[in-house]
Amino acid sequence: RGLGDVYKRQMKILLYVLLAFGVFCFFSCKRIEKEQLTFLMKEWTRKEILFHDRAVFTIQGKDTLDKFPYASTYYKIVTYVDSLGCLSCKLQLLERINFIAEVDSVTSRNVSFYFFFHPRNRKELIMTLQSEDFIYPVCIDLKDTFNKLNKFPLNDKFRTFLLDNTNKVILVGNPMHHPRIKEMYMGQLRDCNNKPEVEGDE
Repeated sequence: RGLGDVYKRQMKILLYVLLAFGVFCFFSCKRIEKEQLTFLMKEWTRKEILFHDRAVFTIQGKDTLDKFPYASTYYKIVTYVDSLGCLSCKLQLLERINFIAEVDSVTSRNVSFYFFFHPRNRKELIMTLQSEDFIYPVCIDLKDTFNKLNKFPLNDKFRTFLLDNTNKVILVGNPMHHPRIKEMYMGQLRDCNNKPEVEGDE
């Protein structure tokens, strides 16, 4: 009985140690992520995102757009997704559809969205786009040209950018991963209806 009590006490101590370690790791990760965001904001803000002229945009792998304008609105939201890891997890298509709808509701559709996907398997990507009913134009960038042009951050959470009408970065980060970043995006976008109209293509 005495040994049983000692064992229970040891297990309780071990549980507290593990819990404390878990809390420590959680806050350490949050702090590191915050520092990374601060660093990337400084590094990427006002940097120009480069677009290649030969990018082909399609809807669900079909319906190729002859010419997809890069400057029809004052603001652009650009997302790059690579082929590493779980494709559907990275794409977050349902969340993207909801975010686009939310942005459209406060900006009168005055924000353009650009998706550049570099899949390992083109067929798998198209099937995913179709199954999620993602009807927005996407560039299936098999040669990873867009990333090679811009050398995006390695962390997937920082491969979405809010750009102005000159393709300069205003904000960095995936608004679906970071509530705070989403607030920053929405705060910036709410005044887009007061911006001058952009003419022509870039």
